[in-house]
Amino acid sequence: MFIVGVAMPFSLGKRWQRGDSWRKTLHHALIRSSLLLLFGWALYCIGPGRLTFELWNVLAQLSFTYLVAFLMMRKSTSVQLGFTLVLLIITELLYRLWPVAGFNQPFAPDHGFGAWVDLAIMHKLSDGHWVAFNAVPTTAHTMWGVLAGQVLMSSRAPLAKIRVLAIAGAIGVVSGYALNPLTPIIKRICTSSFVIVSGGWCLLALAFSYWLIDVKGYKKWSTFFNIVGTNSLFIYLFTNTGGAEWFGKIARPFILGLFAWGGQLTAEIVTSLVVWGMLWYLCLWLYRNRIFIKI
Repeated sequence: MFIVGVAMPFSLGKRWQRGDSWRKTLHHALIRSSLLLLFGWALYCIGPGRLTFELWNVLAQLSFTYLVAFLMMRKSTSVQLGFTLVLLIITELLYRLWPVAGFNQPFAPDHGFGAWVDLAIMHKLSDGHWVAFNAVPTTAHTMWGVLAGQVLMSSRAPLAKIRVLAIAGAIGVVSGYALNPLTPIIKRICTSSFVIVSGGWCLLALAFSYWLIDVKGYKKWSTFFNIVGTNSLFIYLFTNTGGAEWFGKIARPFILGLFAWGGQLTAEIVTSLVVWGMLWYLCLWLYRNRIFIKI
């Protein structure tokens, strides 16, 4: 959620600089958001082999956060920050005050406002206690990413950029943990404390990465991750449509034969590492052949 927001000022900024109108980029944003929603919904139809309506997938939720962040990114920094705080406050109030019988435990699994929304929209709950309403509070992540990207694109000196990101990140981390006694940090329902503390860690990680790669010039090591990042959507869809299991079926007989002496756990760990390597090599093949699948 966050890193997509960071990329938006760079990608959209290039389009605006070459003369694309806001209306044209809005059209592209609507198409991209629709495709993300389509892919996120379609992934849940593959497993059961039938049409189903579920919105817990990260792609489906990203379709919402991306579009909102796009619509807000030309607003001032104060307006964008204020908007994200309003989203978190609304989320907090809905979880605590929404009057629904049987859903009076705001932070208990499957007993909060998010679970009620899922039952109302999809008539079922997630097996892992995730809720589709997470798209609303995590819009803050994407919008904070946009603001961070705008800082990186600004004319500030490199150390000034790092200072802004690090201070904002530290405030988020401290504030998020300070809220924990009042509002528990729960990722699966994206409580306000979780959004704030995880957003803070994202900002700190970005500040450190910018300092290490762009300021200090240590770039070669990052190529390993860039190879995956350039086809992140493809590899996500591939692994979630059975690709990882398929690679596992290929590797497992050989690994079990070679590492049976270490026990089942050792063989499974090695198998997982080999499958990860196969997935990375697939991304490497696409990278070397300049094949980048994006929307």
